[in-house]
Amino acid sequence: MEGFVKKEVQNSIGIITFYHPKGNSLPGYLLNELENAVVELSSEENAKVILLKSEGEGAFCAGASFDELVSLKNFDSAKEFFSGFGKVINAIRKSTKFVVCRVQGKIVGGGLGLVSSCDYVVAVRTASARLSEFSIAIGPFVISRAVERKIGKSAFMQMTIDTEWYDAEWCCSKGLFNRLFETIEEMDAFLDKFLQTLAKRSSKTQTELKRLFWEGTEDWDQLLEKKAEITATLALDKTAQDVIKSLIQKR
Repeated sequence: MEGFVKKEVQNSIGIITFYHPKGNSLPGYLLNELENAVVELSSEENAKVILLKSEGEGAFCAGASFDELVSLKNFDSAKEFFSGFGKVINAIRKSTKFVVCRVQGKIVGGGLGLVSSCDYVVAVRTASARLSEFSIAIGPFVISRAVERKIGKSAFMQMTIDTEWYDAEWCCSKGLFNRLFETIEEMDAFLDKFLQTLAKRSSKTQTELKRLFWEGTEDWDQLLEKKAEITATLALDKTAQDVIKSLIQKR
């Protein structure tokens, strides 16, 4: 299996790092490992806050693995795959700790769901985001609630229909990013201080704030499962499969 998910605790900071050689895309097994990492660090007493990041200086996350998308053979396997994104989103949502996201590059599709589910997001100005699902004959159903909750319905509709790239300034203006930095070095310097500041603050208050931030999302476990069923049906359709195969051939 290519890629990895690594979790560690450094100076009271729980760090989750994921990597895949194809643009940090996420096949099913990495999604499962990401979910487990969030759950485990959420219950780790020595981790006061969680940082989510990806390896390298390229893309933050290229979304779903095209290789896995084209290999889906039946509804159950397709539903299980797309449910993986929902499970990671729900793990972040239900964590009692703030999850801070570090974005060093482009975000595509499902990766936007991960970023949107985090409580605070920092990015470099060269980062950009794209919801590409409609262009491959599926839609961003599983991640829709997380993205819409973060950037608003109008912006979500725009990104879904017009599947082009949106730059960091646009993303920041819509609330997807909270802070922008000129370089990765400047971003990491900020994160070092910011995460330590959060780690020193009240854990009980942090837990209550998480509940406040996520009020009204208590039905997401069932909701995102239903969204995965919709996506699974569309992904198995010949139209989507043909588009995905043609994109793989062009790589």
